Amino acid sequence: MAEHLSQSELDYPFKLLEYFNGFRVSKVIFSACELGVFDLLLRRPRKPISGSAVWAQDLSCKRGGRDGETEWTPGWGIEILGVETKDGTDYSFCFHFGSSSSDVANLLPSPKAAGSPLHDMIIYQSQTIYPLWNNMADAVRGRIKIEKTFGLPSEDIFKALYRSRGEMLKFMGLMNSSWVLDGHDIVTAFNLSGFQKIVDLGGCTGALAREMAKAWPSSSVTVLDLPQVVEAAQKHFPQEDDAVEFQSGDFFSDEIPPADLYILARIIHDWPEEKCVTLLKKIHDSCRPGGGVLLVEALLFENRRGPVTAQIFSLNMLVQTEGRERPPSEYTRILEKTGFHNVQVCRTGKCYDTILATR
Repeated sequence: MAEHLSQSELDYPFKLLEYFNGFRVSKVIFSACELGVFDLLLRRPRKPISGSAVWAQDLSCKRGGRDGETEWTPGWGIEILGVETKDGTDYSFCFHFGSSSSDVANLLPSPKAAGSPLHDMIIYQSQTIYPLWNNMADAVRGRIKIEKTFGLPSEDIFKALYRSRGEMLKFMGLMNSSWVLDGHDIVTAFNLSGFQKIVDLGGCTGALAREMAKAWPSSSVTVLDLPQVVEAAQKHFPQEDDAVEFQSGDFFSDEIPPADLYILARIIHDWPEEKCVTLLKKIHDSCRPGGGVLLVEALLFENRRGPVTAQIFSLNMLVQTEGRERPPSEYTRILEKTGFHNVQVCRTGKCYDTILATR
């Protein structure tokens, strides 16, 4: 029998209230990651986690009563989200990643989960993005966000983002996680076999470049990034038998090495159009005849009313950088303005999309 809702229920703002509480769900995930909840789950495979004694012993959480101390009850909120593994085992205080067939151990946001792409992403969201979003209203008013949040001048965005080695490594971890998740779909969106020399400008840890090298083994792939980033990438994100080379340089102020294909992954969205045009013209001048550029960004719909992920990313650019996300037509216009043509767009169905243009 069909269920009928009363007018009172229809008028109740369920969705709005759900959105109001969205930040609480995010903070539960962030805090669980920082407290090591997922490390605990990995140490106790296939066993439900419960009991305040376990939490106090393994996570060093207080079990205080109601005398003003924080009371860490079993689960303390993680239980609002659950996961079912492929064998039907139910884990309390974990997270549902969208499929009962998921390999939970490989998805857990724990640094101890081999190959997990989520831990560094969550840490950066919690410790850097979350504080910045507290100043969303000021960002909309056009006020400086990084300076207010972290007390640092914001003339150079990446000097602020790389304000310490620890902060730089967190950002690099975020980028690494993104390409572990989405990299294969990005580098296989187009047939790139004709590009022999590929340079990933601002390629950070080399994660996307490695996906490129795996997909197109006849091509040579080089990452160009700032000297401190290259040094950290080779020290903290190494890979045995690495097919990717690293080169130090600033693609805005230094000479760009000649190549057949340049990758700009999550670069253009950081900057206003005039700076994007300057960079793309420089790339066009360095690009070998018949070469091209591959942009990797979260593409808005032409009417800018979605996808939601791209809209949220654009708001993140508002609070963190000078840039924004754009629809395909805007990227096409900018690319053609800087001398590129034959612009092709591919929506991957994941967080990031690709645009290929040739010289």
